[in-house]
Amino acid sequence: MPEEISDAQPEGEQPRSIRLTDPRALRAYAHPLRMTLVGLLRSSGPFTATRAAELTGESVASCSYHLRILAKYGLVEEAPGGRGREKPWRATARYTEWPEYSEDAAVSTAADALSAAIAERYFERVTRAMENRHRLPKEWREAEQFGDSLLHLTPEELAGIGAGIDELLRPYEARASDASLRPEGARPVIVLRIAYLDQETPESGKE
Repeated sequence: MPEEISDAQPEGEQPRSIRLTDPRALRAYAHPLRMTLVGLLRSSGPFTATRAAELTGESVASCSYHLRILAKYGLVEEAPGGRGREKPWRATARYTEWPEYSEDAAVSTAADALSAAIAERYFERVTRAMENRHRLPKEWREAEQFGDSLLHLTPEELAGIGAGIDELLRPYEARASDASLRPEGARPVIVLRIAYLDQETPESGKE
């Protein structure tokens, strides 16, 4: 199932993921600033709309509005510790999931639009990372992964590969919310998992 990759919120326990199935929620989350706010809350929250404005360069009023929209669909919530009108917000989960297939045309259309928006966001970040690679130490440049593989798989085999990758990565997830588990030298790393049916390469070997 599609899953937005994001660092976990560092304070407290929270659900691993929230699943969006309402077309209105899917469309709401596809907004670039809202995706940015959720990502920042997961990596640097809780924080107020004022702090959100400082981090994003948007106005406080705009951040406050979009945080309320996110709260409406369960992606963020008010955090304790606010004073006066300066209420902090926090993410409700570490990841966001949505259907990869639905018989409901409205859900399917909204989910595909969200997937496209997330893909665009991923590759903007990959491009920035590539532009700044020259600043990295040698060991990080050698460790980073950039490549692709063309495999001939059944749907079941592809799903199995995805499950295997999830199992491989899961032991490292707790480090996001518990800094004491991180070994010396550990830094935040984004791992993208993208596998799709290649409809451009001609099939061969079939009788």
